Amino acid sequence: MRPWRLAALAVALLAGCNNGATQPAASGPSETPTRRWRIAVIPKGSTHEFWSSVHAGAEKAAAEAGNVEVLWKGPLLENDREQQINIVDDFRVQHVDGICLAPLDSQSLIASVEAAKNEGIPTVIFDSALDNPELVVSYVATDNYRSGVLAAERLAQVLDGNGDVVLMRYSQGSESTFQREEGFLATLKEKYPDIQVLSSNQYAGSTAEISLDNCQQMLLKYRDDLDGVFTVCESNSAGMLGALENEGLAGKVRFIAFDPNARLIQAMADGKVDGILLQDPVNMGYLAVKTMVAHLNDKPVEQQVDTGEYVATPENMHEPDIDKLLHPVKFGD
Repeated sequence: MRPWRLAALAVALLAGCNNGATQPAASGPSETPTRRWRIAVIPKGSTHEFWSSVHAGAEKAAAEAGNVEVLWKGPLLENDREQQINIVDDFRVQHVDGICLAPLDSQSLIASVEAAKNEGIPTVIFDSALDNPELVVSYVATDNYRSGVLAAERLAQVLDGNGDVVLMRYSQGSESTFQREEGFLATLKEKYPDIQVLSSNQYAGSTAEISLDNCQQMLLKYRDDLDGVFTVCESNSAGMLGALENEGLAGKVRFIAFDPNARLIQAMADGKVDGILLQDPVNMGYLAVKTMVAHLNDKPVEQQVDTGEYVATPENMHEPDIDKLLHPVKFGD
């Protein structure tokens, strides 16, 4: 038991034994109890496995701090900007001590973050950047541009530097996936002139079901010419896998996915996926909360924190470090 708690217990016992009589003041220095921080953690959505792992990391940081309560809440779907804005504003009204936010849109959340700052509530942004970095304490995320570079290099490797490919984008306004898309396209252009991008302006959508439909339409259009595809998030990757299987192209069209789930991992073992770009969602949630706690305790923090990016392949997927990222712990495990 901490010293200040022992001291508090002793005072309470003395007061009880004295029937409310005034006790003399204790001599010597006293220790002030540590303040308990209430930190709102707001993901982009509530359905994808990635966010459950972020939640686990956030709770780990809170448990280590010992004086932090994580208030976890996000929109159900990753296209509901209005709901996410309302969640931020609700926590602002509650006057939480800090907000850790993965903004669905790099611009639409600016007003809410600015309002929180004006009311003395700091914000750490994680996963996906805000267009006004001056408003936030820190940005904790994967190097998403580099992830796109790694995806291009892996696809070029399995295509032997030659072929026709398609990039399926995620959703307008999502800064993290935009950086992945840009890193992918720039790398192919600069390093692999014999790889032609047939399409890079189509959006897969924010759910696996919508992605399945959009990816299937793309395959119908390009199937006779297509050698490879890249999708930039878990829901898009799940949709693309389903479309490739439905069209009989799984294992024939080379496929680079982003973010793992059980089905994608099994598909990679089965030769239907050639690589999965990995983040470290547990570390992301952990470092987002840890950075906010440091700021609240008036300690210096880095303006940008890189949580790491990796590529899983059929060849390395059973290595311990990669396996751990393919199967990250989830909240409640």
